[in-house]
Amino acid sequence: MPSQPTQVINLGKQKPLWNWPFLLVVSLAVSLPLVGVRQLGGLERGELNTLDQFIRWQPDPGVDPRLLVVAVTEEDIQKLGKSDQLLDKVLTKLEQDEPRVIGLDIYRDIPVEPGHIELITTLQTSPNLIAICKSGDADSTGVRPPSTVPEERLAFSDIVVDLDGIVRRSLLSLSPDPNSKCPASSSFSLQLALHYLEKQGIQWQKTPNGALEIGSVRFNPLTNNPGGYQTVDTKGYQILLNYRSPTIARQVSLSQVLNGQIERRWVKDQIVLIGVTASSGNDFFYTPYSATQRNFRMSGVEVHAQMVSQILSAVLDGRPVLWSWPDLVEVVWIWAWAGVGAFLFTAVRRPLLLVMTGGITLAALFGICYVLFLQGGWVPFMPAALAFIGAIALVTFYRGYKFTGEQVPPIPIAPEPVNTIESTVPSWPEPVSLLAGRYRNIAPLSQGGFGKTYLAKDIKRPGYPQCVVKQLQPRENSQPYLKLVRTLFQREAVTLETLGEHDQIPRLLAYFEEHEEFYIVQEFIRGKALSEVLSCGECWSVSQVVGLLKDVLPVLDFIHQRGVIHRDLKPANLIQRQSDGRLVLIDFGAVKLLQARITEQRLESDPQNSPTTICIGTGGYASPEQMMGKPVYSSDLYALGMICIQALSGKSPSQLSTGFNVTELLCQEHGEVEDGFATILSKMTRPSPQERFQNAQEVLQALQMIFPH
Repeated sequence: MPSQPTQVINLGKQKPLWNWPFLLVVSLAVSLPLVGVRQLGGLERGELNTLDQFIRWQPDPGVDPRLLVVAVTEEDIQKLGKSDQLLDKVLTKLEQDEPRVIGLDIYRDIPVEPGHIELITTLQTSPNLIAICKSGDADSTGVRPPSTVPEERLAFSDIVVDLDGIVRRSLLSLSPDPNSKCPASSSFSLQLALHYLEKQGIQWQKTPNGALEIGSVRFNPLTNNPGGYQTVDTKGYQILLNYRSPTIARQVSLSQVLNGQIERRWVKDQIVLIGVTASSGNDFFYTPYSATQRNFRMSGVEVHAQMVSQILSAVLDGRPVLWSWPDLVEVVWIWAWAGVGAFLFTAVRRPLLLVMTGGITLAALFGICYVLFLQGGWVPFMPAALAFIGAIALVTFYRGYKFTGEQVPPIPIAPEPVNTIESTVPSWPEPVSLLAGRYRNIAPLSQGGFGKTYLAKDIKRPGYPQCVVKQLQPRENSQPYLKLVRTLFQREAVTLETLGEHDQIPRLLAYFEEHEEFYIVQEFIRGKALSEVLSCGECWSVSQVVGLLKDVLPVLDFIHQRGVIHRDLKPANLIQRQSDGRLVLIDFGAVKLLQARITEQRLESDPQNSPTTICIGTGGYASPEQMMGKPVYSSDLYALGMICIQALSGKSPSQLSTGFNVTELLCQEHGEVEDGFATILSKMTRPSPQERFQNAQEVLQALQMIFPH
């Protein structure tokens, strides 16, 4: 039998994708805009977060044995007070154990009697004691130092904080402002470190270019746009702060020192820092460690200890000082990774292999950046990763639209974007007249992008009670796809069965598969949808809306406690039950949520050939993060808040102006409105999820305070 002829497709004289000019163009087309965005600060937050993560991941050497922190705790203040006499006793007690240097991180610009004369005498005559003042800023002239301390033993205590509130830099010196009350030019940490090292014969000097050099270690100052910073103020002599450990030093309380409950070796020949750690002192800062410990803040004296330890570790232990590349080198680095991405995609044609290779390459990039960080280098990871991914995306576009044998026809553009999952799809055939041998279709209720909802009768039960049947018809009939749908369908059905245990959520009656289509059967709720009640435009009273909240919030609390987000809370999905008037929460979007999760699963396994992530929700009621496909529990609270505002004002969300003021809006319809209630609704509907109530219980508690009955 003669063999079939092989079909040959003539591509003409097109150049291969992997030619060097093509790679150069792609890498430049990706990297140059990315560098521009970076220079404008668009990537700064992400790069700083990466730096924080590297700091948290680096090996923890434990406490610095050269440091001792004497903490003024809340208990110390309550029992002993804050007098100068108390401080003088502590300093005298510590001096007996011969510390190499003592740092007093407590302002003493005004007397705190009794004992002021004794304290200023001790401060004046102790050659190894460093006192502080505050340089201040544009809004303040600072805080004066103790009057008797010579200038060579003064230091400023100012700590520079990034815009996100985290301390990542150490200010070593500055030129005092003539109007400042603080004459010190060196920081508290630098003064302590230099006094400590001086006893070991280690001197410091300024290099010809103005850099600080201690012993053989040079601490180069930050210049404009160091590392991932693009909008930072680098005035003064600043360096990057490389934290040693979340617990920087051995810590004892003021009471322990006075009661002789510390060992002499903890103090002798060491650096002792005295500072307030009591919450009433309000001297706390966020650090890179704060992200892993809720609301964790480090006291100011501990932050100063981190800065001291960094200098000592660099000079005495050889620990690297953090550095970054010049801007030009960073640009070349980003451009190079764009080239790697373009080359990889043109060299690897199989999608699955490309995903695996791309993932390994990104992991390698991250590993390189982390290893360099351990050597002191802050190298751009996020811009390089985005350049790598962006180059792959650009080549994907080029391959799809430029290298086909035929011209790609134009894609029709929809007249306007669809804001919800309910996008129009071709009509599906009606289901068979009798499903599972018992459910008879009566009438269609709704149709969305992923299925239909019917009103049906259960002919196997007495009286043929009505029920709601939701149909999911898979978009494909391939066995791997059906297997995935089947697994996720069963998982969602189990969740719905659990939720149906609540009296104000429809019960799940059955779920099954028939002819490779999937069905969910739920209890039919007789009543009127809240959307019908609100459609007349009449304004509800405050008491009616409070009743609505107290009726629905416990239901939301119930589903949230079980890890479920409704995702489509709106008036049409709240039914006022005919039997008792209670509001019943319907349409958990099981079919829509199921399709979204199928899409997410497919994106993970085959991102090139899968549809984009699906957003579930209804415009106006869905929160901003929900419309981006990232709902949280407070997204449901946002939707409920918008429903309440609609009920009170008689205006749907589409009729409200952007950035409307809740109090002003309600006062237009109701005159005087309880400020606390308006505040509750305002907090429920804030755009940022972090600024909202975090759960339904918080809203109920706030309501209870205003409306106890």
